Amino acid sequence: MYINAASHYLPATTMRNERYQCLAGVSDDWIRKRSGIRSRARACCHENTNTMAVEACKHVFEHIPYSAKDIDLIVGATYTPYDTIATLAHAVQHFLDVPKARAISISSACSSFINAVEVVEGYFATGKAHKALVIASEHNSAYSDDTDAQCGPLWGDGAGAVLISKETISDKDVKILDINTTGLGHLGKAMDAIHLRPGNGGLKMPAGRDIFMNAIRYMVTEVKTILKKNHYTTKDIAHLIPHQANLRIIAQVGEILGLHNGEVITNVEDAGNTGCASTTIALSQNWEKFKKDELIAVTVFGGGYSSGAMLLKK
Repeated sequence: MYINAASHYLPATTMRNERYQCLAGVSDDWIRKRSGIRSRARACCHENTNTMAVEACKHVFEHIPYSAKDIDLIVGATYTPYDTIATLAHAVQHFLDVPKARAISISSACSSFINAVEVVEGYFATGKAHKALVIASEHNSAYSDDTDAQCGPLWGDGAGAVLISKETISDKDVKILDINTTGLGHLGKAMDAIHLRPGNGGLKMPAGRDIFMNAIRYMVTEVKTILKKNHYTTKDIAHLIPHQANLRIIAQVGEILGLHNGEVITNVEDAGNTGCASTTIALSQNWEKFKKDELIAVTVFGGGYSSGAMLLKK
């Protein structure tokens, strides 16, 4: 499989840490020390998960030799849907006016983007699709509580999109060498560590420490496993794109993997935790920086729990 193009959308509105002094009684310094976040992107009142996804898709076809009409599969990824019936994927299909494409939406918390690409792999393998559009979009602020000092300051909004083809399209393609996802729902606190339950006050994170430790452990494990399977080592990594939950988590992952020379890509400082869209957004933001033959590893961890990794080569 080949990623032909990537694009993203971050709302123009941002909320800086200073706002949380009156909202949640926590300071800029307190938030930075615990998360590394300085500010976060926030959707405006007229924006939602679907509109941000559409914005992310508007420019993704500009530099490739095919159009939206060639897309035969659309996979949406989100845990913060605008509508649970007319889903993210269907909203994008409606906007693009692609009548024959299959459209499905999935959720595995912050791992959803990697799972969505794995769904594409399955459709490609069975010959049911040849060109796919994957969109990850999160409207966290619609579900979060800014007065919650524990996790309110973490969340950001945004969307990212990638076009994936079964055959190579141009020399700008990034090849997907391998992809893996792992369900971790059997772990002790997985069912309650972070949750979003109707009528229960929105996004809650009662076991942040458990998430912190497991995120480090499994994002590292996913990278090491996929590298070994494909006969690479951590020394071969030119760029690492981890899920952007917390700068302390990201730093620990990079440290354990021995990445000290700027290989680790981050955007959490100014975008906040944009959920499953975070790695998609980071991939798009750095798309032009990737050089020929560079190895790019993407690794994720999500509530519930789940993890995954994707190995790319320019």
